[in-house]
Amino acid sequence: MSNTRRILLVDEDPAARKNMEQVLTGEGYAVVTASSGEDALWELDRARYDAVITDLTMRGMSGLEVAEELHVRRPGLPVIIVTSQDSSDHQERAAAAGVVEFLHEPLAPGQLADTARRVLQATLSVAVLQPQEPASGAAVAVARPASKLRNIMLFFLAPFVGLFYVLIFPAVGLVMLASLLLNAEAQQPEEAKPLRPAEKAESRILKTAAMMLVAGLIGISYAIVAPVLGIGVLLWFSFQAWGKLGASALRA
Repeated sequence: MSNTRRILLVDEDPAARKNMEQVLTGEGYAVVTASSGEDALWELDRARYDAVITDLTMRGMSGLEVAEELHVRRPGLPVIIVTSQDSSDHQERAAAAGVVEFLHEPLAPGQLADTARRVLQATLSVAVLQPQEPASGAAVAVARPASKLRNIMLFFLAPFVGLFYVLIFPAVGLVMLASLLLNAEAQQPEEAKPLRPAEKAESRILKTAAMMLVAGLIGISYAIVAPVLGIGVLLWFSFQAWGKLGASALRA
């Protein structure tokens, strides 16, 4: 991303606009020009600028009106007004609109470049200082150790979580298998009871056989699939922990 400072230059006089543009581009700034206040606002909606230099007296919106509109849309954007008139009547209104400088024409050699450099340097200093506020720094200092501790705990807990899946789930499956088999056995016809019609006895035998088959399939699925699932969970937790520890080490 380019670090070139961008200036929007507003003046309805083509000759004056061209002269100021040449001065500013000679100082290394990226300059975009507008011939009216309305055009300037349209340009400001399309791109980011670091400062605005505008003529005071223009048809349509005046330089002060441009500054007031900018103060609403882009608070903090510095505005420099160039004028050949007495600016004392506009000082209070200009200060409320974010105007940082009045330059009176005719401009002395280097005056425009010096003013732009001073204003942009001031805004750059403010931007650099803002991230270093004590509250923000303290919050980062507290958050970073807590995050590192959490990642270390996750790394050590991951094997136990995986082993739980590997060891406990097969045991649960075997218990379910035994329970279903015992339940199916209990439902078989007792010898002491009188025999029921043949079709009902055959129906109960088929039902018991089906339950035993289903019980076996469920038990086998728990005994085989659960360890695989446990190993997968173990690997996932381990990779997550290793990745977060590695990221914490890089940030440190």
